[in-house]
Amino acid sequence: MKLPMMGVINLIHETEQMGTLTAGRCLATVPFGGRYRLIDFVLSSMVNSGIAKVAVFAHTKFRSLMDHLGSGGNWDLHRKQSGLFVLPPAMEDMTEFGKGDLYQFYRHRDYFVRSPLEYVVIARSHMVCNLDFARVLAEHRDRNLDVTVVCKSWPLARTGLARKVKTDADGRIVEMQDHFGRLASDVVSMEMYLLRKELLIDLVETTLAQGKDHFVRDAIMSRLGELNVGACMHDGFLGVVNTIPAFYRHNMELLDPDVWNELFFRPGPIYTKVKDEPPTRYRSGSAVVNSLVANGCEIEGTVEGSILFRGVKVRKGAAVRGSIVMQNGVIGENGALENCILDKEVEIRPQQQLRGTADVPYLAVKRNVI
Repeated sequence: MKLPMMGVINLIHETEQMGTLTAGRCLATVPFGGRYRLIDFVLSSMVNSGIAKVAVFAHTKFRSLMDHLGSGGNWDLHRKQSGLFVLPPAMEDMTEFGKGDLYQFYRHRDYFVRSPLEYVVIARSHMVCNLDFARVLAEHRDRNLDVTVVCKSWPLARTGLARKVKTDADGRIVEMQDHFGRLASDVVSMEMYLLRKELLIDLVETTLAQGKDHFVRDAIMSRLGELNVGACMHDGFLGVVNTIPAFYRHNMELLDPDVWNELFFRPGPIYTKVKDEPPTRYRSGSAVVNSLVANGCEIEGTVEGSILFRGVKVRKGAAVRGSIVMQNGVIGENGALENCILDKEVEIRPQQQLRGTADVPYLAVKRNVI
């Protein structure tokens, strides 16, 4: 069933501390879980919920985003009506590049105005979860809210950079903070906001008229006393993936079969760009224990508690433990990795050994030879 709702995936000024993982790509296209990108989770959740019109508001380093999304066919969004829209930053000159998301919403206001859909859900790309937006909409209507914020009760120590919120006994949000505040609460915003399209357009125009241009900070947080803003609690898996430790930790959590099955199949499957790779080859003498291994790999050595993306080669005598090796990585003969993150196409020479810790994993730059 199609929802009377359009989707917005907002990539403008996303908060992140991902180091070299985002040096050449935006946060939305950081690889995750063996063959996925971070944006796949929120996009798949929208599609599975019946949202047939989705706009991705791009900002910086979006070449890999365009390559990954294509026409939207992998998410059933290549349609004559509605479908997927990738909207680049609208600028007349470079002085406008630093402006907030409300400015970009206004410059692309035709996307909103021309649609007959009643509701809009605005989400970020770095919240790894599997969510039914139909349930969020039903709760939004039942509680007669102006804005619904999808939230998670989550100890701060287990998040990346997340915005904490405080609610009253009725679930109304009475206080919100920016990502670096000190609000005493275990409830975090999942950066998903549902509201009527007409209210969004009004907030965009009135906030910009006041000389402010940030959606959450200026249009929502400053109006908590005026608007009825409520929290809709998510009780499933959540990974806030915008720091290196969070990226490593939440990838490793996927080795738990219960987490894997919940995240990738409930309430619906997670889709990604399809690539035709041959099956992985496990050579004589290889050993693989409690690991995720994508297609196209060639394993001659030992892999334990690790995640290997497509096309990774683990040569004879090499050992990979507690590590994430992205696409087309090569671990040379008798090499060793422990608690490492290797970006795409990294080559580890024979005999080379790299070690990090679970709290501070070793990070190798894309296309590096070590």
